[in-house]
Amino acid sequence: MKKVIYLDNNATTKVDPEVLDAMLPFLRDSYGNPSSIHSFGGNIGRDIDKARQNVADLVGAENDYEIVFTGTGTESDNLALLGTVAYYKEKNHIITTRVEHPAILSLCKKLERDGYRVTYVPVDREGNLDVEMLRDTVNDDTAIVSVMYANNETGVINPVEEIGAFLKERGIQFHIDAVQGAGKMSLDVNKFHCNLLSLSAHKFHGPKGIGALYVRRGTRMRPILHGGHQEKGRRPGTENVAGIVGMGKAAELALKHLPDEKRVRMLRDKLENGILKAFKNSHLNGDKEKRVPNTTNIGFEYIEGEAILLYLDERRIAASSGSACSSGSLEPSHVLRAMGVPFTSAHGSIRFSLSRFNIEEEIDYVLSVMPEVVNKLLEISPYWDNEKQEGKPISI
Repeated sequence: MKKVIYLDNNATTKVDPEVLDAMLPFLRDSYGNPSSIHSFGGNIGRDIDKARQNVADLVGAENDYEIVFTGTGTESDNLALLGTVAYYKEKNHIITTRVEHPAILSLCKKLERDGYRVTYVPVDREGNLDVEMLRDTVNDDTAIVSVMYANNETGVINPVEEIGAFLKERGIQFHIDAVQGAGKMSLDVNKFHCNLLSLSAHKFHGPKGIGALYVRRGTRMRPILHGGHQEKGRRPGTENVAGIVGMGKAAELALKHLPDEKRVRMLRDKLENGILKAFKNSHLNGDKEKRVPNTTNIGFEYIEGEAILLYLDERRIAASSGSACSSGSLEPSHVLRAMGVPFTSAHGSIRFSLSRFNIEEEIDYVLSVMPEVVNKLLEISPYWDNEKQEGKPISI
């Protein structure tokens, strides 16, 4: 296989060629500032409005006014939480989950240092959220609840409709980090009853460096940046026109290609079932049913995820580890630890995340090389003793 087989789409996706075509004029010829009085710049505002409407359509927003463009999904998360607590100064309590993205967890740790109380709701062995505990934790001092739509490591989907309906009754702000849901599942902010929802273009075949925050009309919050009038004062700074247009086009295409996710799910299942059938020392991390269609997280006992990734990389296969060891940490992924995944497999967990650009030939190739990779690592593992195991790894 000469080309790289890219199975790390939860990290970033290939930019759709149609998105590139839409962006290029704004990098080459239409480079005016949309805030300018002259038409060379001012007319570009119409292109931004079109992109804003496309993003609104992607999440089911009622009007494009509710879409605020940001620099990244991380910035969107920060704007949602910091903007909310800045407005509701009399409230001192935040609720989130133990398996959120670092964009939320790191911010919550910072807010704890600033004196806020943060409740981290646990999940079970399959990554499902303890909704009853979340309900019991809500009180009159709660400023905001932040829950991700789908987990970036396991793909497990949270019951945001149920949570949103409850919080709406209580009159509490609800933020959803939907970065891993957009382009994979149908999103509807009205069904979710959310006030705020974060997106990032590079997760659905758009460019990096552009994100958005859905802000329901009437939602109270403060800006966290101060400057000009852009984005109606909610996010000042000269607009990244090419990025915004690219995100808008990617949103349009994401809606168009949502039916393709059935094929993506079939490829994901073929890869997952082939691996789980082949190796008795492997298991699925996360709920098998309640997850996005492109993601599988598989744990291999007694071998290191980093080593698997390196061997796969030599064979031109790009995946990612369910363990933070690839970044130099000796600790397993915080998500897997929260789920109670045994240490023997938490370090050997690999995430494969597909996109509509993957084909069956690529899946067949990955399945053909996995026996060599896993068996070789088991042979040199100090924790693996074939004579003491019930079964040996089976080649595909």
